[in-house]
Parts: sequence; C-alpha cells; structure tokens
Amino acid sequence: MAMMMGANAPEFTEPALSSEDMYRLGLVASTGGEAGELDLVTAHKWFNLAAMQGNLEARAYRTELANEMTTEEVAEAQRQARTFLSEHRAKLHA
Repeated sequence: MAMMMGANAPEFTEPALSSEDMYRLGLVASTGGEAGELDLVTAHKWFNLAAMQGNLEARAYRTELANEMTTEEVAEAQRQARTFLSEHRAKLHA
C-alpha cells in the first residue's frame, strides 16, 4: 500500500482497505503509533468506516472514543468518513 503522510496520521492512497485494515488504522491513530501523536478524529473516522463494514471491535472503540471527544470533533470525524466513502465507495464494494 502506498502511504502519504498527513498532518497527524498516515493516509493510504490505495482505497481498497478491508475493515481490518481500517480498524488497525484507527488503533494507530488512537494510540499515537510510532510517532506518538494521538489523533482522535482520524481514529474515530477509521473505526467508523470499519464498523460500517461489520467490525464489532471498531464499533466498540468508536463508541469509547466518542465519549472522550467534543461534539465538533465527532462531527469532523463523521465528515471525513463520509468524504472517504464518497471518494472510494466503488472500490470498497468491489
């Protein structure tokens, strides 16, 4: 997978990610990964996308994170998830 480094967490240019891949990206963002930079908005986005594909662990983490985030942060994470879906939906369901 090709990776592009974003402001806080890695973003992948290859959209064909499994729910497990998305779950792992959420874990990296929620724990800070090797860089040690927490990004709860990005973590929520990835957990949300993984949960939408049936990943129950991602669903639990998404709920837990939402309890620690502001309403604005959750809204931003949801906006980012919608944007990802609109850009990559065809490849997610291929």
